[in-house]
Formats: sequence, structure tokens, C-alpha cells
Amino acid sequence: MRRSQYRRESKYSKWFTGRRRIIAAVATLVAFGGIVTVTQVSDASTKRSTQRALAACNNIQAPKKSKLSTETRRGTYTTNKGRVTQHADDGSGDIPTTEQMRARCRQWVMQNAGNNQGGGGNNGGGGASPAPSNSTAAGGQNGGQNGGGQNGGQNGGGQNGGNNGGGAATPPPGAGLGILTNSCSTSQLTPHDGFQNGNRCVSTEFGEVGAQENNPSLLITEAPTEVQPNTPFTLKVSTRNLIRDRFLAAGQGGYYVESSVLQDGIVRGHFHTACRMLASTNEAPDPAPVPAFFVATEDKQGGRAPDTVTIQVPGLPQEGTAQCASWAGDGSHRIPMMQRANQTPAFDAVRIEVGGGGNGDQGGQNQGGQQDQGQQQGGQQQGGQQDQGQQQDQNQQQDQNQQQDQNGGQNGGRNGNNN
Repeated sequence: MRRSQYRRESKYSKWFTGRRRIIAAVATLVAFGGIVTVTQVSDASTKRSTQRALAACNNIQAPKKSKLSTETRRGTYTTNKGRVTQHADDGSGDIPTTEQMRARCRQWVMQNAGNNQGGGGNNGGGGASPAPSNSTAAGGQNGGQNGGGQNGGQNGGGQNGGNNGGGAATPPPGAGLGILTNSCSTSQLTPHDGFQNGNRCVSTEFGEVGAQENNPSLLITEAPTEVQPNTPFTLKVSTRNLIRDRFLAAGQGGYYVESSVLQDGIVRGHFHTACRMLASTNEAPDPAPVPAFFVATEDKQGGRAPDTVTIQVPGLPQEGTAQCASWAGDGSHRIPMMQRANQTPAFDAVRIEVGGGGNGDQGGQNQGGQQDQGQQQGGQQQGGQQDQGQQQDQNQQQDQNQQQDQNGGQNGGRNGNNN
């Protein structure tokens, strides 16, 4: 069968011909060029931001050295036959150099520039924080960094969830209580940078808090009552519900930069021990001077069951009354949170007389005075009873004599009458 040499004309043939085809092709090229342009602009913006951040790293200076305790061995060392690691002055003496600080800054910028973690992911504390092992939080590392952890969900997720999901906005915690603030966005102070500087605002979230039965506790179980100056002695400290495996050196910028982290419901951290001389026992001491002794104990031990660590104090420098205290700390050195407001936090303190100082003598005098007073009162009471007994005996004797005299007179009278 012969095919017709004439074909049916398409109804679209006249519409998509000639000039319209050219216009469509040009529009496609323009759209593609726009996409490329936006991508290039975005990449250029990210590159400029990265360059600015790297340039800012060149302005970082090493932190100033802080005052250290006077009698503590310097640096990080081990005790108890190498089983316990002690960080003198909570790592305050471990100060990085300016070049180390700038290198850390550059590494952080290259790891975080242009991604979703942003500058707040690690709270300015250097590289990404390690993921908590067996943490009870659902957020994990990414959830904690992106604000999706438990606290982030409660504080920020309520309103966000209401707005995005169409439901009613959930009031944030503390609504209606007239709280002053719950973030550093309202503060006029400089943001805290992880070093030991005051008049700063700390933006690090509190983190995870365990159930009341899993909250940490601490007790000084053994301590001397009196020591001689510059003479070593030991303290025994027992902790419960504290995994002693987390420590960020304050001198390296690890102060107040890590949220509290739980492992199987138990807080990860360490504990501190410090001894200071008290100028008076009648008023709160000045908080500014450095103590005579300070260590942070991290020994990869501890847990749910109580155990005991021996702290070796090299001695105290002068006579007087010393206060030795121990308290638990989380990864950022803060005392761990408790479920209830009326729980006792994980701390303990004792007083030790150094060289039998004045306060000890005063205590002895007070005790002796009380004994003397008691003896005197007892003597007076006993003497009074004796005097009273003697008076009673005397009265009884007088009454008896009078009775005898009276009976004798009566008998004499009767005999006279009979005669």
C-alpha cells in the first residue's frame, strides 16, 4: 500500500515554531544560568565568610596565666600506684600558646564553615565534642549540637513545634514566674570563651540531669583533726553515682563549655579536693585568694556503687585552721545537677587544725570551761544538799532533844506528884 505523500498537520506545529522555539531556548539558558549564578554567589559568600573567620583566628591571643595553689604539685600526675590521675588546680596551669590557640581556631573553622553545625555547635570549645557513650538522651551528638536534645526540645521545640505543626504554642519552662532571663541574648557581658575570666555570660546549656536515685553524692570518710605545718597527710573521699572519666582542662579553654552528660543515667565527670587556710571561723572567707591545695581527680573509675579514693595532700603552709573540701564536677567542672531542689549536692568539708592553732586552743578552753562550770555547779549542788542534810540532821537532833527534855520534865513532874 502506498503511503500518502501528505501528512496531517499537527495543531501545535504553528505554535512551537520559529521565534517561539528561540524564546524557549533562551529562557532555558537564562534559568540554568541563574541557578549557576546563585550557586556561585552562595559559594562565594561561604568562601568570604570562611576567609573572614580564618582572618579572625590570627587575632587570638593566649590566655593569661591564672594564680595557682601554693602547695600543690604542678601539672597532671598520677597517684595510688598510677591508678588515679590528678589535675593540679583543675588544669589551670596547662596554658596553650598563642600558636596553639590559632591552630585550633583554624581547624574548627575548616570543619564547621558552611555546614549545619555552625559556630554554636561546640560552644566555642574547639573541636566537636565526643558523643556520649550509652547516653540516655535521644538526641545524641547531633541532637545536642543542633539543639535537638532533651533540653533543646523542651525549651525551643515547644514553640517551634506549635508553629510548624499548626498546634498551639507550648509555654517555655518557667513561664509566668517572672524569670530574669534564660539565655545570654539579653546580657550585656562578653560571651564566655571557656577560659577562667569573670564578668562573662556562659551560653552553654545545663545538659542532662538524672533521676534522684542516680544523682551523685560524696563524703569525706577519713581526715585528720590535727596536722603539723608542711607535713603530708591523706584524705579519703567516697563518691556514689559519679563516673570519674570526664575532664576538660580549664587552662585549655574547657571551663563551662560542655553540657552535663549522663551514661546509663549516671553523670560523667570528676571530683575536686581543695584545702585553704581560714583567717576567721566567725565569718565567710574571702573567695578570691588561691587555696593552698587543689586537685581534680579523674581515674576512669566510679559509677553507681560507692567507692573510695585516697587524696594525698603534701602539707599546709602555716598554723591555724584549714578547711578541706571535696565536691563533684561534671565535664565542665560545675557541681552536678540534682532532680529535686531539696537534695544535698555532692560535696563535703572538714576543718583541720594545723599545728594546734589558736582556734584549737580556744576550743579546748571552751570545753574545759564547760567542764569546770559543770563541776562547780555540781559541787555547789552537792554542797547544798549536804548543807541541807546537815540542817535537817541538826533540826531533827534539836527536835529530838526538845522532845526528850519535854518528856523528862513531864516524867519528873509526875514522879514529884507521886511522892
